[in-house]
Amino acid sequence: MSDTSKNTEKMNDIQEAPLVQGNHTFATITEKISSITETPPPKGWWLAFLFSLSLLGLLQVSILYLIWEGVGIWGLNNPIGWGWAIVNFVFWVGIGHAGTLISAVLFLFRQKWRTAINRFAEAMTIFAVICALIFPGIHIGRVWVAYYMFPIPNSMLMWPNFRSPLLWDVFAVGTYFTVSLLFWYVGLIPDFATLRDRAKTKIRKVVYGILALGWRSSNRHWQNYEQAYLMLAGLSTPLVLSVHSIVSTDFAISLLPGWHTTIFPPYFVAGAIFSGFAMVITLAIPVRYIYGLETIITMGHLDKMAKIMLVTGSMVGYAYAMEFFIAWYSNNTYESFAFVNRAFGPYAWAYWIMISCNVIVPQLFWSKKLRNSIPVLFIASIFANIGMWFERFVIVISSLSRDYLPSNWDYYSPTIWDVTLFLGSFGLFFTLFLLFLRFLPMIAISEVKGVMPEADPHHGEEH
Repeated sequence: MSDTSKNTEKMNDIQEAPLVQGNHTFATITEKISSITETPPPKGWWLAFLFSLSLLGLLQVSILYLIWEGVGIWGLNNPIGWGWAIVNFVFWVGIGHAGTLISAVLFLFRQKWRTAINRFAEAMTIFAVICALIFPGIHIGRVWVAYYMFPIPNSMLMWPNFRSPLLWDVFAVGTYFTVSLLFWYVGLIPDFATLRDRAKTKIRKVVYGILALGWRSSNRHWQNYEQAYLMLAGLSTPLVLSVHSIVSTDFAISLLPGWHTTIFPPYFVAGAIFSGFAMVITLAIPVRYIYGLETIITMGHLDKMAKIMLVTGSMVGYAYAMEFFIAWYSNNTYESFAFVNRAFGPYAWAYWIMISCNVIVPQLFWSKKLRNSIPVLFIASIFANIGMWFERFVIVISSLSRDYLPSNWDYYSPTIWDVTLFLGSFGLFFTLFLLFLRFLPMIAISEVKGVMPEADPHHGEEH
């Protein structure tokens, strides 16, 4: 065999697999994705939907009982005034990061592999932020006077404290939600037009026609669409960094040992991306199996997401180590005690669950064989989300339970209502996500077509 043929074989070996596998054409892509919304859902969807509805009912009961009885039904005590409500809030905000990252940042870097997963990653972002916004609303206690927080001139004598850092969260998360929603909707417009043109019933035609905003797929429409999409991607990119930086700054500006550290913003962002991608994998694997989308959401997509989890998980592990180094280097007795207490104190079990799930489990993805194993990917992604929840738990609970005064120390134990509210938030998330799968195209039809070889005007030409 000649050297030229050997080199050609090597090049073929290292060449990446196509982003869309199988013998798909533009027509089959449209048919495959559109038919999911046009045909009755499979049995797996109904089972998941009924389970989600039961958890959503549990959430409603828990919130109503909370409003009736007050926050005393939670396990809050004297040193720990922030319990599971804040833990869950930070957890859900983190989950919502992957959607914008996949959509905006990878779009700006022209990463074509995002096209198969960006749509439901964006939907996941919006639904996760909705779940997150529940908890600040209910943990204030008297929910019925929440309208006092709005600065209505000449109507109220009570005004919110605009110097409070908690107000930064309102602006950051509110802006993030608005831009993410617009970004998601703009990306849906061409696909709404496709569903409108394929509609068999009048109601579907009217609804999708309204949502499509008069889209006719003209050159001018595509030009305006691409400009708007690029602009929203540019707006979304700084929000990926700013939102969780601001949420973490709520902790960092305090004087409490374990919180008073400047490493929080970057490591919260890395952790949010880590947990967000883990949730995308958790959702993508059942979806591609139930709907038979293995040729569109390929192993290549899952492999790349596993690599991002490996990188961000390693960054989080580095941040954990640096926290101990900073505490030791500061020579501050209280700071050093806070971190030793995390690892060996009454909440050591939570700390080591966090380390195992966030640092040790992602190291499995150094192996290509394990990255390409569906069961390993699925289980590892669930462990990653468990670990990120425990990270928030360790930061909030272990720091508050051991402050400067030993006489003020206490152990936090959640009640059944803490648990039901948390489980109920998953019910809200999965109910919204399953309704999205049922009525909206879960994969961006136009974007997937754009990464197919047929989209190249010179496809098939000899060079």
